[in-house]
Amino acid sequence: MTYRRAAIPALVGGVLLTALLWWAGASANALHLQGATDALGGRLVADLQYWLSPWSYDPPDALRFGTGVLGEIGEPGGADASRYLALHETAMQIRFAAVFAFFVPGALLLVRRLPPVNRRAVGTLLAVWAWGMVAGMLAATVSAPWLIASNGRGSYRILPQLASMTSSGHQITVVASLVAASAVVLTARITAKGADPLPLKDVPARAARTAASAGTAVVALSLVVLSYESVAASLQTVSLPGRLLSEPGELLRTWLLLGGWSAPADGSLGHWLVYRLADVALLAVVWWALRLLPVLLTRATVPATAVGGVCATVLGLLVNQLFQFAVIGTDSSMRWGWRYLTGALGSGVPAALTCGLLAGLVTAVTLRPAARRAGAGDTPAPAPAAPSAG
Repeated sequence: MTYRRAAIPALVGGVLLTALLWWAGASANALHLQGATDALGGRLVADLQYWLSPWSYDPPDALRFGTGVLGEIGEPGGADASRYLALHETAMQIRFAAVFAFFVPGALLLVRRLPPVNRRAVGTLLAVWAWGMVAGMLAATVSAPWLIASNGRGSYRILPQLASMTSSGHQITVVASLVAASAVVLTARITAKGADPLPLKDVPARAARTAASAGTAVVALSLVVLSYESVAASLQTVSLPGRLLSEPGELLRTWLLLGGWSAPADGSLGHWLVYRLADVALLAVVWWALRLLPVLLTRATVPATAVGGVCATVLGLLVNQLFQFAVIGTDSSMRWGWRYLTGALGSGVPAALTCGLLAGLVTAVTLRPAARRAGAGDTPAPAPAAPSAG
């Protein structure tokens, strides 16, 4: 698909995603009303506030009421609250502009190299959905310094605060990104009418499996090795000289660890194995997606494969979280299962970006020599059986 045909759905999706997140953030103010608590219940209102507050223009109470933050950190509301309020508003403007700026190029690349035609529609929907979550995370990251400064804590544990804000607001991004991805696919199917045929690629099956295995090994390194409790604890306790950059451990864990696990502590091996099945599901999704990626892409370029690796890892994380939610729902009450899903859904995207990017690059680098070694006599990888017609 040409850039001109792909640009329209990418822009539509970017505008819709930004508008949905803005609307969600604006709706957070209504949750403070007594009528919302009476209608929805205090627990659900608290959950929704947790989801929506990272995207709300409504400043924290310390800034809104001029009370500030007591102690050595400083009191932003005491001396000149208006400047801190303006800084908070600037941070939110940067956040929403960054969502659009990060989503559009990625969606443009995906729609161009993964057009929703010839049984690619489901793959395009899932990839753009995952990229929307990445765009939301990157927007939260680049706007975090302004938010940290607006709270009057610009020099206090800056890296742990950055890690916390990078991981915030992911739950509502999952929902908004799915809606935006649906709009992108529908618009792209319209703009693709009359374009040149875009058949599925014939890739040797052995080469596709080899490349997918190499890329999945990168994800497994984070999920199995780095996420083990002793290794994760070592990362958490990393320290550097200086003041601002002295505590990078939390930030390293945010960007490198896809999970967290330990050996069975209660002696119940079966219970431990059930939870490890979620990690197996993550790796299976990543491997299958990377195996089909060279078949689905109109041209398996390095940028397209790298972005595809990121999307595959994000989707694997979602499957992992939903699987754990199902397990918790059977082991405990549904109330606890809902609380777990509220906090976990969409988390881990920073690490998925790091590991998925490396996995996609390894897949692209491995695919070409593996395809040459496979030769013309190897059996092509089967085309995906997507339910959508193209």
